[in-house]
Amino acid sequence: MRDLRVAVIGAGPAGIYASDILTKEHEGAQVDIFDRLPAPYGLVRYGVAPDHPRIKEIVKALRRVLSGERIRFIGNVTFGRDITLETLQRHYDAVIFATGAVADRDLSIPGIELDGSHGAADFVSWYDGHPDYPRDWPLEAEQVAVIGAGNVALDVARMLAKPADEQLSTEIPENVYQGLKANRAKEVHVFARRGPAQLKFSPMELRELSHSPSIDVLVTPEGFEIDEAGQAAINKTKSVKLVVNTVMKYLEAEPTGAPHRIHLHMLQSPVEVIGEDGKVVGLRTERMELDGNGGVVGTGEMTDWPVQAVYRAVGYRSSALEGVPFDSSAHVISNEAGRVLDESGARVEALYCTGWVKRGPVGLIGHTKSDASETIQCLLEDLDALPAPEVSDPDAILAELRSAGGEPTLWDDWERLDAHEVALGEQAGRERIKVVSREDMIAAGRAREEAAAS
Repeated sequence: MRDLRVAVIGAGPAGIYASDILTKEHEGAQVDIFDRLPAPYGLVRYGVAPDHPRIKEIVKALRRVLSGERIRFIGNVTFGRDITLETLQRHYDAVIFATGAVADRDLSIPGIELDGSHGAADFVSWYDGHPDYPRDWPLEAEQVAVIGAGNVALDVARMLAKPADEQLSTEIPENVYQGLKANRAKEVHVFARRGPAQLKFSPMELRELSHSPSIDVLVTPEGFEIDEAGQAAINKTKSVKLVVNTVMKYLEAEPTGAPHRIHLHMLQSPVEVIGEDGKVVGLRTERMELDGNGGVVGTGEMTDWPVQAVYRAVGYRSSALEGVPFDSSAHVISNEAGRVLDESGARVEALYCTGWVKRGPVGLIGHTKSDASETIQCLLEDLDALPAPEVSDPDAILAELRSAGGEPTLWDDWERLDAHEVALGEQAGRERIKVVSREDMIAAGRAREEAAAS
């Protein structure tokens, strides 16, 4: 097979897995992974709650891939602004988009735009220290509603209920600690539209809700209903059974009198965010009932819940990329098995996608491997037909970025930033403290390099 140079846009698990598989399958493949942030790892760094150290163990595996000789990390480069599709096509045989899904899905109910109504993805980005989000977050509400039945809803509820001092064992930066320290939330209500057998929580995430001695997890008995379809799901899938059993344990447990409470309400569908003077003062839900087929129907019975903030955790969505065909209804790049398709359904030469921007935000991180494998198989099948790039020098892309005023960061820069964050943590008796601002991230990444040069 001929030598191959590929650009991957997105340095999260999807992009890294695709790069790993490609370099293993093709001995002559060289990959440049671009990311808009100065640091790699995508949602593993900026989408996983900081008190999930076991999940973040995946960083070790991703790090081994990015340390490979034939894979180069190029950070602080935004596609569509710092680098265009046309530029990439001049330098690479093929381009793989792995930009993930980082925006909140819309929830079209009255009042969703009120002050105090938030997207979960924005809140996650704040407490994970994402450099492109505000440093402050409004946490004045004592009663909070979280809409959603997935792991992000649990993360949001737990972060709102857990005292700030219990987060000092994590990598949260100082601004997040101070924000959580001022948090006034006492009652956090999680609303799921369906019953216990249809919850999308992972068993581990659900069990972790009660790990804090400061939190009682309470399940509202109304809504704990299982029909024939639900029982079939329990019998068929171990994870469903574990989730239902955990919910039942919470239902039967006696409250301990902990100062913070997370309430789980099932078969409650949000119909309106109630406002007064432009601010959230409540959430109205409709009581649902199971239809026997795994779905639900409304009963017309409404309940108003007094809350001062609402977080919608109803899923993520991908964003369109300049010059790349996009299905705006499904919020994914138009594709077939990872091959990008134009508006007529024809394949776009040398363009591919993988991960959530390919198939939507479903599945856990591990599912991304098989998805990446499918995309890489398609690319290798197309190899002989791929046009050779105009520019053969692999360093020419860096020179072009810098001549245009860009500040691309490389793997060595990340390793210096990584060491700096670990050093900050050691000073405070913690494993790491995350650097937040983009400027500080870049400066930390280049500090020793500049010192050596002087």
